Amino acid sequence: MLDPSTERQPVTNSRIAMRARPTGPLQLQHFERHDEPLRDVLPDEVLVENEMLSVAAAARASMEMDTYRPQLVVGETIPSTVIGRVLRGPEDGPAVGSLVAGFAGWERYSIMRADQLRVLETPAPIEQYLSVLGQNGLTAYFGLTTVGRVAAGETVVVSGAAGGVGHLAGQIARALGARVVGITSSDDKNTALIGRLGFDAAVNRRSSTFLDDLTRAVPSGIDVYFDNVAGPVTAGVLPRMNRHGRIVCSGATSAYQGGARGVTGFEDLALTAITRSLRLEGFLVGDFRAEWTEATSVLRAWRRSGRITSIETITTGLDSAPAALLELLDGQNLGQFGVALRA
Repeated sequence: MLDPSTERQPVTNSRIAMRARPTGPLQLQHFERHDEPLRDVLPDEVLVENEMLSVAAAARASMEMDTYRPQLVVGETIPSTVIGRVLRGPEDGPAVGSLVAGFAGWERYSIMRADQLRVLETPAPIEQYLSVLGQNGLTAYFGLTTVGRVAAGETVVVSGAAGGVGHLAGQIARALGARVVGITSSDDKNTALIGRLGFDAAVNRRSSTFLDDLTRAVPSGIDVYFDNVAGPVTAGVLPRMNRHGRIVCSGATSAYQGGARGVTGFEDLALTAITRSLRLEGFLVGDFRAEWTEATSVLRAWRRSGRITSIETITTGLDSAPAALLELLDGQNLGQFGVALRA
């Protein structure tokens, strides 16, 4: 890392950009690396040397559609959470040398406004700031406590339960006193959820007996559904929802790899919601920014006590990011994927 005591600015930045817009399954040919001059840092901006980047399915979605950010255009950097050290910035911004997190992209250096950064003051393994102590942990926490309003004794089902958000959501639901059932794409993942993370049950969405397996796993029905995938999995969950159940819309990964989108099946959703008095709500973690500090303290306490175990899979080097995203979209991940920019 550069000496933070100097005002010298790096000359070159490296980044991974979208080379071509995918219209089907994502491939390595849709990415390209750019090594180019780093623009000047304005007086009110902060220069960050990134140490770790997130790899998340939402990056794939932004390549094809508007999400919480406008659709990417060809040549733009792939968006991601970044964690790094401040190299320079305004006097009223984060101190030089401090560890910060922000939303930027797959790049060696990022330039952001001070109000776009969160200073990470409590020591922890850096990868945990991508998972349990970062936006994934906060997403799972607010989705279950504020949106889903999980109560002790209820049954919670989590789709995409082996993913970066899902594996934390299931454990948070357990910490809140709920019975938790995970939905994943493999029997091996199910074994890990039950054996390593304390899920009460797990079912494989790719099994020919998926719907029967799900019915057996929720004999008393479903009170809260934490949805990371949408699509056919959610269609299978809906008939098993209890009256006054809550559906927490956290993600829609079934549509991220060129899958079908639109309002297909909306009539069934509407009818089920009406006849069972269901509440369906989407959210962004930024909606709760004022409460991040308090929520992070709770998550940190649960992590230290062993009530939550975070799983991170970290590759090394900026150029490894595209392949890591392809692996994630192919269902090969367990927990959070990330990229360390140095060994």
